[in-house]
Amino acid sequence: MSAKIHKATVTEANLNYVGSITIDAELLDRTGLLPNEKVLVVSNTSGARLETYIIEGERGSGYIGVNGAAAHLIGEGEEIIIIAFTLATEPVEPKAILVDANNRFVSDLTEQQAAFA
Repeated sequence: MSAKIHKATVTEANLNYVGSITIDAELLDRTGLLPNEKVLVVSNTSGARLETYIIEGERGSGYIGVNGAAAHLIGEGEEIIIIAFTLATEPVEPKAILVDANNRFVSDLTEQQAAFA
């Protein structure tokens, strides 16, 4: 794992959009996630899991949008975890954050996760 946004809330599920997950640019900056990066999206609500790519959303909006066919699996209001993985020959320094129900930064989970490793 190279980056994670934990306990995000889906603010919109749009079947008519052509794939991807849209994420508030501020959250991308806090985690090092990048537009077009592949991510695993896991629903804490339903248990659904899917892979897609990131689209940068409006900075400071708290917007997390599940787009396209993925909206059949994960809907508006669901609590999700967004996880990126990196293939590397050296150890990767992960960045994980916790957000509130409005997708606002709450805390850095990186140190907490290292304690459980």
